[in-house]
Formats: sequence, structure tokens, C-alpha cells
Amino acid sequence: MDILACPIDKHYPLELHIFEETEEISEGVIVCPECLRWYPIREEIPEMLPDNLRNEKDELPFMQKWKQKFPKQILQEGKPFNLEKKE
Repeated sequence: MDILACPIDKHYPLELHIFEETEEISEGVIVCPECLRWYPIREEIPEMLPDNLRNEKDELPFMQKWKQKFPKQILQEGKPFNLEKKE
């Protein structure tokens, strides 16, 4: 986390939200507080892809699964996808 910056706006530092952890962070999300983009951590791998390489069909189920642990602002306003218009 000490070296990560948002790939879109280069903001640093980013916020880490851990959802599930064993020896490593297995599930979680990295959030850019500047542009409100979120990047999932799945199977211990942070997926910090630009918007055009992300798939709504993959991202929204992850967000829905962990919605109790996601920051509320990201659920409502997160980019590139959020749950505000989906429920």
C-alpha cells in the first residue's frame, strides 16, 4: 500500500478495506478517495485495472457480496460501477 497510487488520477495514498484475511488479504477493496474509484482484491490479488478493462458483470457481484463492508460512499458513487442505480 505504501507504493500504490490510483492508476487513473495518480492520487496517493489509497485506502485499504479488508473483507477477509488469513495470512494475506484474500478479499478486500482499494479505494481512491479523490476520484472514488475502487479496485477489488480477489484471491489475494489487487485488480487495479483502468475502467475500460473492467467488466460490470464481474464487478457488481463482488460489490454486492461485500456490500456490508464496502464504504457507503463507494456503494452509492463509486466508479466505474456502483449499486445506486442497480437496486
